[in-house]
Amino acid sequence: MKKHILAAIVGVTLVSGCSMAPDYQLPSVKVSELYFNADTQGVAAQALDYQEWWRQFNDPQLDALVATAQQQNINLKIAAERIRSAQAYETAVSSLKLPSVSLGGGYMDLRISENDPMMGGAVSGVDLPDSLGGGSVKLMDRDPNSSFLGATIAWEADLFGRIDSLSRAAEIRVEQARILRANLTTLMTAEVIDNYLQYRGAEERMLIAAKNIKEQTEVLALVESLERHGYGSSLDVANAKAALATTKAMLPMLDSAKQAHLHRLALLLGENINQTQARLTDAALPQMQQLIPTGVPSELLTRRLDIALAEREIAAKNQELGAAIAAKYPSFYLTGAPGISADHFDDLFSSGSTTWALAAGFNWNIFDAGRTQAMVDIQESGFKTAVLSYQQTVNNAINEVETVLRLYGNSQEYHKHIVKAEAQAETAVTKATSLYRAGLENHLSVLNAQNVKNNIQDAEVVARLNTASTVVNLYKALGGDWSLKQTQSQQ
Repeated sequence: MKKHILAAIVGVTLVSGCSMAPDYQLPSVKVSELYFNADTQGVAAQALDYQEWWRQFNDPQLDALVATAQQQNINLKIAAERIRSAQAYETAVSSLKLPSVSLGGGYMDLRISENDPMMGGAVSGVDLPDSLGGGSVKLMDRDPNSSFLGATIAWEADLFGRIDSLSRAAEIRVEQARILRANLTTLMTAEVIDNYLQYRGAEERMLIAAKNIKEQTEVLALVESLERHGYGSSLDVANAKAALATTKAMLPMLDSAKQAHLHRLALLLGENINQTQARLTDAALPQMQQLIPTGVPSELLTRRLDIALAEREIAAKNQELGAAIAAKYPSFYLTGAPGISADHFDDLFSSGSTTWALAAGFNWNIFDAGRTQAMVDIQESGFKTAVLSYQQTVNNAINEVETVLRLYGNSQEYHKHIVKAEAQAETAVTKATSLYRAGLENHLSVLNAQNVKNNIQDAEVVARLNTASTVVNLYKALGGDWSLKQTQSQQ
């Protein structure tokens, strides 16, 4: 009989578990061969493989800020801890596929009461009849003691792949945690670059405003001088003062914007504002000079981290569905408890002290009022939802690239017209000033020309800033892991 039981146990042990998870296939999404806005100026439909693209701004301070942020950003450190947590969970789930072994041992000393209603007679002595020789015999020792040492071994035979599916799902969750960190790195790096650009833009606009204030102050002095000598009017003086005050009013607003972006940079770098301020020395607003490689829409399926995350979600849901299906079938268990036990410690390791227990069994929930099937339905719905989310993520990614491509083209076109307007405005100010000095024009013409020039100069900086910011948004839309090499080695 024991041989048959042992053979059954060995048979269960040797049977390979089968997976109940459906065969995984990545859903197909139709994408265009080329972007609709592929002919945008400044881009090229070549493969995008340059990850540290921001170095094309040729700004060492920007490069240093990105490197520092990727090392110090607190959110990235939190994401790294989430990876470790996911890895620990994967280890915990995978451990269920192997037997668990626990050791135990100890010593017991017991005294039994002679007046105990059940065992008292056995330890105090039992009178024997005369036929057996009479006298008294103790059936048990009143002060028994024993030593024991043993192990408990338990294992679930995963015949239907429930544990294996859960383990694979946990492994995919680790992959997702890594993708999330990489995606967070991309988004955070984009924020660092954009805030740096905005900081430099505000700085440059303040310089232009200061220059205009100087010029308008000189004009005001001239107008006041002419008015004192009877060649001007109080209206000219009032208009000149109004123009000067309007320009001066821009400075505090620009300073607020500059400080806001400085504070944001400090937060992204995980340091105080004084440390960040010390990193920033005088520099101009950087501009992208090279063509931006956009690749083709199908490349987004492998480059965009949000698409990769959505795909891994489908794979995880597929394995969780397999685990739910496997839960409908019986579970088989093997347990064993080998050990040694003796009433004296000296006899503990003798051959007669061995003891063991071995058991095999199964558990099958044959009726639960539909609960198990409901869990399957929930996981199946989650799987279908993940597929739809994946398709939506792909569509959103392509539309985002198309939108930013058009925006990038329009921003460059806008900048070209602003540059032309700036040149004409400079000419208009020069001519208006000359005519005014000659007495052929009133000061209103000079003020109007100067106001137009000031506004266009400010608009030119804003146009360059918008173009640079659009470059950041375009690279972000095109996707990719922007992690620097030293950062990747820490993951």
